[in-house]
Amino acid sequence: MKYAVREQWLAQVNEKIIDPGRSIVDPHHHFFASRRSFQAYDLASLRADTSSHSVHTTVYLQCGEGHLKDGPKPLRPVGETQMVDAIAAQAKKEPHLTQIGAMVGTAELRLGSAVREVLEAHQNASGLFKGIRQAAAWDASDAGLLYGDVQNAALYRDTAFREGFGVLADMGLSFDAWHYHPQTPYLTELAREFPDVVIVLDHFGTPIGVGPYAGKRKEIFTQWANDLAELATCPNVFIKLGGLAMPWTGFGFETHAMPPTSDEIVALQAPYYDHAIEVFGPERAMFESNFPVDKLSVSYRVLWNAFKKMAQQYSESEQDALFQQTAKQVYRL
Repeated sequence: MKYAVREQWLAQVNEKIIDPGRSIVDPHHHFFASRRSFQAYDLASLRADTSSHSVHTTVYLQCGEGHLKDGPKPLRPVGETQMVDAIAAQAKKEPHLTQIGAMVGTAELRLGSAVREVLEAHQNASGLFKGIRQAAAWDASDAGLLYGDVQNAALYRDTAFREGFGVLADMGLSFDAWHYHPQTPYLTELAREFPDVVIVLDHFGTPIGVGPYAGKRKEIFTQWANDLAELATCPNVFIKLGGLAMPWTGFGFETHAMPPTSDEIVALQAPYYDHAIEVFGPERAMFESNFPVDKLSVSYRVLWNAFKKMAQQYSESEQDALFQQTAKQVYRL
């Protein structure tokens, strides 16, 4: 399936920027060049979006781009780190514009202790490398929810995976977790076994709203909220607040004649943000764009306006944590 960002469609809603001087770190975006499922998204594309708000720094998250085409298969993801390092070097030539401050690569933790060689290669490739994400998102349905080479819902319980995860602890590297909401209890188990690893839950744990989950938002919210509260009892876990505009969450913005306004996003999605911030606290939560994936449904301008509206109930120091300080701490910016 080919996903296309519709710039003219998004331009139908052009809101005035709220709190334009608010200093922001966007802790989650991608670059796309060769992926068949997404159109190109490069440094110029990112800066065109981030210029709408005061985003001074971003964190790149792995998405399978730039992998080496030859050499040992476990080492091929190092090409993505090399790619981002080169883009970041290019960005530094214009220091007054948004900079790439850190990156999260990927590695196959099921290599067990042998994954150390891969992680060291990432570190040697770039000082921006701060940790990995190995996607665990998998669902038994056939609703387009299968991802990568994950074959079951319980990757986090795999013995070899956990052996490799222990290497992250030894090397002081973080782990970004991406899975679907029914898998959150597995991450809680993992976080308790490895309390010294900083774990970041991406996209709220992706509450699914399509396929067999469509039309069940209320009961899914209850399950999601309970599991998230239990995960939040692990002090080594942080959460990214975003990703709900992805098509598979089922809000359906991308199917409407008009893109959503920030008020519409707040009206539909504020309960997720409120609950996550309540159980994690602003000091362990950070707003994320997840661009350009969320750009399928909403513009950068509108999305961050929605974030700012939902954050208005918090103190200035809490807002500063949500918009930049938590990200700076986690990714050592």
